[in-house]
Amino acid sequence: MNRLKTTINGVEFKNPIIAASGTFGFGKEYHELYDVSILGGISTKGLTINPREGNLGIRVWETASGMMNSVGLQNPGVKKFIEEELPWMKSLGNVVLANLGGATIEEYIEGIILLNDTDVDFIELNISCPNVKTGGMALGIKKEIAYDAVKACKDVSKKPLMVKLSPNAENIIEMAQSCEKAGADSLSLVNTFKGLTIDIKKRKPIFDNLYAGVSGAAIKPLALRMVHEVCKNVSVPVVGMGGIYTVEDIIEFIMAGAAAVQIGTVNFTHPLAGKKLVEELEQYFKKEYISSIDEIRGII
Repeated sequence: MNRLKTTINGVEFKNPIIAASGTFGFGKEYHELYDVSILGGISTKGLTINPREGNLGIRVWETASGMMNSVGLQNPGVKKFIEEELPWMKSLGNVVLANLGGATIEEYIEGIILLNDTDVDFIELNISCPNVKTGGMALGIKKEIAYDAVKACKDVSKKPLMVKLSPNAENIIEMAQSCEKAGADSLSLVNTFKGLTIDIKKRKPIFDNLYAGVSGAAIKPLALRMVHEVCKNVSVPVVGMGGIYTVEDIIEFIMAGAAAVQIGTVNFTHPLAGKKLVEELEQYFKKEYISSIDEIRGII
């Protein structure tokens, strides 16, 4: 499937389909359903320097055309990931993106220093998680704050630094440009939108944290617009995500300028989606006589 190859920051992906952070674990559960090595890459659960139990209360809620989540970065911590999860992930042959979160810039830096000495392919700097009270999205709203965080992380990172952007940023174009100026090697967007849902019988919010992240098919036009805007205004590679369910969705994101895509919520509703989409993308390229992603990337 050479026609599906794409390269980001010098790293070659066998195809442009990446499992999105927080929707795929470390790949083991899905590997029981299909050979996940078919994917171009896997972005890990959001990692923090210390283990986290995540948020209390309801964590996932279905919406009319998607879902909401307030997981709160439940994860085993960077060290345990390196010791127990990374060797298996690397054995698959996928590109591994270590999605890194933190409550402070110092925690991000500590995590990067640990990941520097591993064979992860990317550090995906998560400055856009809406489900934690400190760090996370707090760093991804104002461009000046994001600049400082990205620059500090880039100064110590030995890995390509992909910065994951929030759709809740004050200005997505200015945010992307600020991260690029600070040294981001690539960008990924969008993370979930900040939303609210209420239990009208109990007369209280569904989520203990009040607001939660909205994802799924409903956000695709919004995410696609933001990816297009960013691709037209930065020079670094962009990975697009947000409501991708079909091969046509993938083609749209590529035509909007994305070098690759991440699939998230669809993994919950259709657990075999990764395998299906890789196979269908290959079939689409054959049918349309497309010899490489570069033929259609950014044509809109």
